[in-house]
Amino acid sequence: MAQDLAYDRIMHTAIGFWSSKVLLSAVEIGVFGTLAAGPLDAASLRLRLGIHQRAARDFFDSLVTLGLLQRDDAGRYSNAPEAANFLDPARSSYIGGIIEMFNARLYGFWGSLTEALVTGEPQNEAKGGGDLFTSLRADPDRLEAFLRAMTGLSAPVADALAQVFPWRDVGSVIDVGSTQGCVPVRLALAHPHLSAGGFDLPEVGPSFCRYAETHGVSKRVRFIAGDFLRDELPPADALIMGMVLHDWDLATKIALIRKAHAALPSHGSLIVYEMLIDDERRAHLPGLLMSLNMLIETRGGFDFTGADCIGWMREAGFSEASVVPLSGAHSAVIGIK
Repeated sequence: MAQDLAYDRIMHTAIGFWSSKVLLSAVEIGVFGTLAAGPLDAASLRLRLGIHQRAARDFFDSLVTLGLLQRDDAGRYSNAPEAANFLDPARSSYIGGIIEMFNARLYGFWGSLTEALVTGEPQNEAKGGGDLFTSLRADPDRLEAFLRAMTGLSAPVADALAQVFPWRDVGSVIDVGSTQGCVPVRLALAHPHLSAGGFDLPEVGPSFCRYAETHGVSKRVRFIAGDFLRDELPPADALIMGMVLHDWDLATKIALIRKAHAALPSHGSLIVYEMLIDDERRAHLPGLLMSLNMLIETRGGFDFTGADCIGWMREAGFSEASVVPLSGAHSAVIGIK
């Protein structure tokens, strides 16, 4: 029995990309958005999606088995509650932007993980020279897709952050590397007294402003154009760096934390959130896999433990620092100046 369980566990890991690709393709062809309008039988759903008859039943029933679709006694398919909430593009809780990016970019790049492990070089658009962010800035469509992806990744984290931090004691907050502005927008919606903003490259500004306007906070959430690698950070009572530090090598990580310390007032807060690796580096697989993703995507980036980040903050002059759980695989390190 133990041998059978071990075999099943190994095989489940080995073919994990099968299940992953079923979800990625379902988002790509619009399964969940189509079913948001109501249940459909297999034939009707297949025709709406434009997929071959041979593939349809196994594909839909795989999604049922994964818990993403439901099938009633009449054979009609509908979105499972979780899929209805997170995978319907019409909902503000939609996280499919990041799944779209996983499908369009990372799924193929991860096929070159072995090469990355041997060479230490990125395997994305920057392969052979350049870097990810330069290539994204050169293509407005791909940049917009990347910004949407970051919104999908950040939305549940932003909602958690709105609850766990004492925002009543804060007047202003700036999200450094804000992309579309998901975090400052959701913080502003949850805490109307906050003056919120996002600091990012000028090319990001139009998408940020559209996102803020769509959510009715364009008068309260401002965009600040700049380059956090070259410019000083804008002052605020609290600064946020979400999924930013992991893109860079150690020297750049420390330099950014020092910049944050310089920009904050006394008793100001730096909030760093990531898929933190557990301090023992034994248990938190998402953080370790994200660090391998930084190998695929960047030239020097890596993920880190909460203890690592606390040490960097103390080295930069923060008097207090602690780890706070957020949503799912994400946690925050909060440093107090």
